[in-house]
Amino acid sequence: MSGQPRIAMSEKMTRPVVRYRDGEWVRRNDEIATEYALTIYVNDNELATIVCTPSYMEDLVYGFLASEGIIQSVDQVESLQLSRFLGTARVRTKSAITFNQAFYNKRYIASCCGKGRQSFYFQNDAVTAKRVDDAVTLSPDEVFAVIDELDGAATLFQETGGVHMAALCTPEKLLLARTDIGRHNALDKIYGYCLQNGISLRGTAIAFSGRISSEVLLKVSKIGVGIVIARSAPTALAIDMADELGITAIGFVRGRAFNVYSHPWRIVGALQADTEVK
Repeated sequence: MSGQPRIAMSEKMTRPVVRYRDGEWVRRNDEIATEYALTIYVNDNELATIVCTPSYMEDLVYGFLASEGIIQSVDQVESLQLSRFLGTARVRTKSAITFNQAFYNKRYIASCCGKGRQSFYFQNDAVTAKRVDDAVTLSPDEVFAVIDELDGAATLFQETGGVHMAALCTPEKLLLARTDIGRHNALDKIYGYCLQNGISLRGTAIAFSGRISSEVLLKVSKIGVGIVIARSAPTALAIDMADELGITAIGFVRGRAFNVYSHPWRIVGALQADTEVK
């Protein structure tokens, strides 16, 4: 990857398009999300190449290393050198880090969620996934407020339509939000920021712009958050994992409705639901 030319470091770029609307053709400039390849080295060993949005990349590196079990805390890192021109992040740890070089070396992490990424996660989830026992609760109105906060911070999505977004919230407010072309990257950026700044994750929820895949659910468990809320659907495997890992998964938040798929005790009133007979 180091031999490839690098592009501008903006989150978005302008490209000409030909647009068709209501029977008319118009030439215009459009905002396009930037796709950027970042290669991570740990103690001079090539670990992975992540295709990402070039923002908050230090947070991304710390979050990725922690979620994959390479480090357990930021104190293990002696230095992190980012070269935006070369597209590299070189991490030096205070002591030797042992990882399966044959598996990790030259692993390419795509911005989409294809076979390579899923295999990468399932190889490590037994070690890095953890059960979440946080007793945080939300009312239905707070669920809607969390999604409203997510939408309010979605500037890059509104401009390009080409990124995912994740936000860390309490029942009272949005703490931080991150965007990326890779949904897992947006979560890693949140995790990395929290690790570096000593932010407690108890009493928080994660709001997410896309569907809740097994990959997203595993990432939430690694971060240690008990509630994940999304506008779209979860997968069946994600629900199974949420049941096992103690995470409340909420999907299809639209209008004044949503579905709770696992651990409904965290949502006020959910355990009083009547059985619908059709």
